[in-house]
Amino acid sequence: MKKLQLIFKAKSGKKNNLQLSYVNENLDQTTTKAAMEKIMASNLFQKNDFPIYDYAVGAKYIDRQETVIFE
Repeated sequence: MKKLQLIFKAKSGKKNNLQLSYVNENLDQTTTKAAMEKIMASNLFQKNDFPIYDYAVGAKYIDRQETVIFE
């Protein structure tokens, strides 16, 4: 299963990631940026009364592969 990692930057310059599971694996740049804009506009995520998602920096899929050595 792939995860979607959205990368934002706060006005303080700190990068913050939002990682989501169970996402559409065929998102394009336009759709992803539009979703990130909505997240930023909502001001839903804050620390010390300041938004932590002020600027969209990037997005990527993360695909983790596990290999069992023994059980």
